This record gives sequence, structure tokens and C-alpha cells, in this order.
Amino acid sequence: MAQNITLSQFRQNNGVVIDTRNSALYNGWPDALHGTSGHVSGARNLAASWLDEMTDAQFDAWSALRPLSAETRIALYGEPEDNAAVEAWLRQKGLNAPWRISDAFSCACPLERLPGFHQLVPACWLNALIAHRQVNEKPVGKWTVIEAGWGVRDTFRQGHIPGADYLDTGELESEPLWNVVAPEALRNVLAAHGIRCDTTVILYSRTPLAAARVAHILLYAGVEDVRVLDGGWRAWLCAGFPVASGDALPITPACDFGAPLPAQPQLMLSLPQARALLNRKDASMVSVRSWAEFSGATSGYDYIDACGEIPGARWGRGGRGKDGVEDFLNPDATLRCADYVTAMWEAWNITADQHIAFYCGTGWRASLAFICARAMGWTNIGVYDGGWYEWSLHHNNG
Repeated sequence: MAQNITLSQFRQNNGVVIDTRNSALYNGWPDALHGTSGHVSGARNLAASWLDEMTDAQFDAWSALRPLSAETRIALYGEPEDNAAVEAWLRQKGLNAPWRISDAFSCACPLERLPGFHQLVPACWLNALIAHRQVNEKPVGKWTVIEAGWGVRDTFRQGHIPGADYLDTGELESEPLWNVVAPEALRNVLAAHGIRCDTTVILYSRTPLAAARVAHILLYAGVEDVRVLDGGWRAWLCAGFPVASGDALPITPACDFGAPLPAQPQLMLSLPQARALLNRKDASMVSVRSWAEFSGATSGYDYIDACGEIPGARWGRGGRGKDGVEDFLNPDATLRCADYVTAMWEAWNITADQHIAFYCGTGWRASLAFICARAMGWTNIGVYDGGWYEWSLHHNNG
């Protein structure tokens, strides 16, 4: 039988509070049912909607922040049916969660929000925007929805979000290092897709990486309002929202970008800039790669011969390989909460007060870490675009 308790009473026993709602509500998107925004301070997010997909490994990673045992006092809050589902699920893990925070949504209980929660949009918000319904955090002016991907235009034709444009990452990257194209070429690409600096761009992709890569490049260029569909294409499909097929609708090219380009050059670090950070105590070069790559067991890429790591770099985690970012994702492919990511990075002395340069092999995984840090409110951050690929080609770097 569930037992109600106030937050202050529960905290006297040093227990763990769990928010059973979806990550969008936890992060700060308004909860229409309760008239609130955000989550109870210190609460951890374990959404009832994740339970059918959450593996033992994912649960172990989730609980590693603060290990739970049969003796741990656990209190839940959210919708009654979600609380019941999470309690039953935890019971199967040998954990007890009989408590319910009775005042979780009262104004006497201060709530916390992800500083950039509006940068990670839920599928229901995007669907409402497309349907011209009233939404919170509405774009100020012109907006566009873009699917980002590499070589998946045919897949886009088979099914995509209605009204979406398709932008291939090949338009934004140049060989041999797959770095961002020169400013004038970038200006032309953005113009062809109707993007100005004051256009709100809402990105999604089939996997999290392509949208993150394009989001970072657009921010570097100077697009002021860039948002990412949290959970991507998978979230849209799971919500059962409409799907269109065929080519993207014709785009009216932009006459100009409306600002100098790049307007935020500090977001894209060069090799000399990356090397300079290694000599600073207030900075971190952060490798967003698998442990096998970071430890030098493999290069991670069939086109990168050298194995190893930038000397002095810190491990920012990643996933199983060059396309893996499992360490940053919830079971439904939405981004993990700030507390989890912060704790993951603090273990390697990566903190918000430092100058941070994320990198990976060629920029994609690093861009996802950048998007996470940006949403968390970290300001002095960028991506070393050349990554391990460029660094490994310059032997005087080692």
C-alpha cells in the first residue's frame, strides 16, 4: 500500500526521490496537469515509459549515481499509474518504493529545470507546432523542421515528419577529415535550405548523432535558435504522429544569412587551439569515444590507422563504438538528465567552470556531448572538429 509523505519529512531519512514522468516534464517542459515546470530538487528520473525497454545494464548505469539496496528508502512522485508501475518494477529488482511525495507539485516545494530545456523539444510539442496549435516556448519568427542524415535521402522519401526538409551532412562536411566546410560554402548551403541567423531550426534524425552534428554546425554559423527533437525519429513514430512520404517540399532560398558567418567561431576549435588547451589548468580536452578507443585498443574507424588518445585528454564517455553514445541516452533514446551527465564527467574532473573542447573521431559524438552541455547551461564549450583523425596525422602532437 502506497504511503504519502511530505518531501521535508522524507528527506530527514536521507532517501532517494524518483520522478516517474517522462524526461521532457522532468527537464522543465510545463506539466499541464499539475501546472508546474521541472522536477523536485535532487530527484532522479526513472520514467514509467522506459520500463519495457530498460535492460539490466541500463538500470545498473542509472543506479550507479547513487547505488540502491533493499534498505534504501525510495519515494516516488508522478501520475498514480506510473508510480505503481515503477514500484512494481523496482520490486522485481529487490528494491522497495512504498512512499509517495505528497507535495511534489505544490508551490511550497521548489522545482528545478534544465537551463536549456527548450532546446530539447518533445515530439508532442513539435506535433502541436506543426498543427499550428498554441505551444509554450514558441519560436519568435520563421521556423523550419529539418531531418539530418548522411546518405539517407531515400529513407527520408519513404517516411518523414510532415513538412520537414532534408539536409545531408555531406553538404556541411568536406573530405578528407570530414570537417565543416569553409564559411562561404556553409553560407551557400544554409541559403539553399532557407536558413537565416534568425530562423528557428528544429532538427531530428534517425539516430541522435546526425541531428547533433548539424545543430552544432548551425550554432557555429550563427543560427540563434537551434533545437533538437529529443528522441529523434523514434520518438515521433512511438507517439503515433502523422508521417509524410516523398521528397521535401520546395524551399525558398534565403537571400542572405543576416549576420557575419561564422558568428560563433569559438564553438569550432582548430588544431592549434586544441593543442593550446592542453597546457591550461582551467581547461579540458574531452574525448567522447568508447573505452576501447580511449585506452588505445582500437582506433575505432576503418579509415584511421593510429590507435591512442590525445595526451592529457579526459574521458567524457561515449558508447560501444564510433556510432555509439549509449552513455548519454535513456532507454527511449532521449538524452539523460543533467545530474547523470554531470556526475559522469566529474569522475574525470570535467566541470562547468572549465573551458571544454569535446572531440571524438570526426565530430559527431563530440557534437552530441556539446548539445548536452549546452542544454545543461555550460557556456565555455566547443568542439575540436578535427578530432582524433586530424590529431593522429600530425606526429608532432604525440
